[in-house]
Amino acid sequence: MKIVRRLGDSPRERNCATGQTCPDIFELSDGNFAVIGTEATADLESELPPDSARADYERIVIITRETLVRAKADIPAA
Repeated sequence: MKIVRRLGDSPRERNCATGQTCPDIFELSDGNFAVIGTEATADLESELPPDSARADYERIVIITRETLVRAKADIPAA
């Protein structure tokens, strides 16, 4: 599995040059996506809807709205 491309603008293009909180979204060679974000599992797990589930190896990650909005045009429709 490899990173194929970034979705949306780079952190630098989003004025995130400090290395502090620079979320990012990548498309992987197997068609899945990887996300860099702030780990928030402990804070948000109790907020999940009843029909949602999280495996022990999965984490809830927060990315900024700006990151997702700027990636929208790069997200495949199917």
